[in-house]
Amino acid sequence: MPVKTTRRRKTRPSNSFNNMRAPTRTSRSERGQAIVLIAIALVGLIAITGLVVDGGMAFADRRQAQNAADAAVLAASLARARGENYQYAAIQQALQNGYVNDGEQSEVQVHNPPISGPYTGNAQYIQVIVTSHPQTYFASVIGINEITNTVEAVARVKPAEWSQIMDGHAVISLAPHSNCQNNKAFWAHGEGTLELQGGGIWVNSDHPTCAFIQQGNGSIAFEDNSPFIIVGGATIHKPQLVKRQVQGLGYMQRAEGGSIPMQPIVGAVPIPYPPPFVMPKPSCGGKPAKVSEDGSSMSPGYWDVEENEKFPPKGVTTLKSGIYCINGDMRVNGGETLEGTGVLLVVENGSVHFSGSATIDLGAPGGGPFQGLLLYLPMNNASLVVLNGNAESSFHGTILAPASLIRLAGNESAYGFHSQIIGYYIELTGSSNLLVKYLDSQNYDAVISPSVEISQ
Repeated sequence: MPVKTTRRRKTRPSNSFNNMRAPTRTSRSERGQAIVLIAIALVGLIAITGLVVDGGMAFADRRQAQNAADAAVLAASLARARGENYQYAAIQQALQNGYVNDGEQSEVQVHNPPISGPYTGNAQYIQVIVTSHPQTYFASVIGINEITNTVEAVARVKPAEWSQIMDGHAVISLAPHSNCQNNKAFWAHGEGTLELQGGGIWVNSDHPTCAFIQQGNGSIAFEDNSPFIIVGGATIHKPQLVKRQVQGLGYMQRAEGGSIPMQPIVGAVPIPYPPPFVMPKPSCGGKPAKVSEDGSSMSPGYWDVEENEKFPPKGVTTLKSGIYCINGDMRVNGGETLEGTGVLLVVENGSVHFSGSATIDLGAPGGGPFQGLLLYLPMNNASLVVLNGNAESSFHGTILAPASLIRLAGNESAYGFHSQIIGYYIELTGSSNLLVKYLDSQNYDAVISPSVEISQ
């Protein structure tokens, strides 16, 4: 039987290379465009990186340059106040902060008076201009090889001068800090009124609410346009009792007693403590104070309460002109009389107490180095000072007790205190009125320390 065979058709193996198409002209063009776009994007990324990195470095350099300018102008100002080479001081201070004044990396210019700005031509001001040229890293790719920063600082230099203390404020509390309980910087309470003429009030405490406290019926009346300035804040329970006397108000505007409530100026710049004036240095030279033979007067000199009796001694009603250096308490008791013209009372240790029923008539020296200084407690004496007297009493001259609480108790005197009253704390108390009238000619002027302040 014949066998039937089937022939298989051979298939040719496939060739994948035959299935690939040759690249066209269009695809080559797209690849070229992508390379260009990538290159442009890369330049952009570098530029952005340069902006971030180099810009941050420039900003940091500007801050550093400003700090260097501030430090340099302060160094220049202090040097000028001391009579030294202020330009050299500024350049050396800038060098310590990395600005070498070589004309390439940086330049430091010092001008007195300033050559630009609001203080141009004012010889009290010094201007320092710092210009720096920090090198760039990434920004150089786009042609920016360096960045220029120019900053300036201006400071005012006030040389030492002989002048009235604290711009002529009549009552001053020097305490830089206080609280609302036991250590009140300026506390008005009781029933009395403090009447002020010719000078205002300065409260140096930075307490935000209790630098000045008014409680009860204690009141303060300003007879003129003198300021009421507080570094911190005030608590005033009866605003109508802190007032300014005003003449010529219409009926509808006039408050009781011809006065209007007065808001203090708060948030003032504090003064340092110890205060920025030179304290007096009176001396008795070891000479003892002596009581006259009749016992009614005494001559100036040193008086030790432990070795002798109180000051003034019993029976003494008159103090002769001069300086009295007192080691111990000074007391003028009720019913006593004390008078003296051209006297300076220096209480080296101990307190001062003028009784409300005493008759006191005291006046400061009218000339010499302590002209206008009536009562002085040095910085190391923080004892209490009580100022009082009867309706016939009178005082003229500065009362300076920079570390003490001064208690103003009132005396109903028509003359009152022609004084500048300066203490650490001030307390207004009692039930009588107290007049404080400030006249620069009757008070002590001091050497005001040189001061430097950044102005720009």
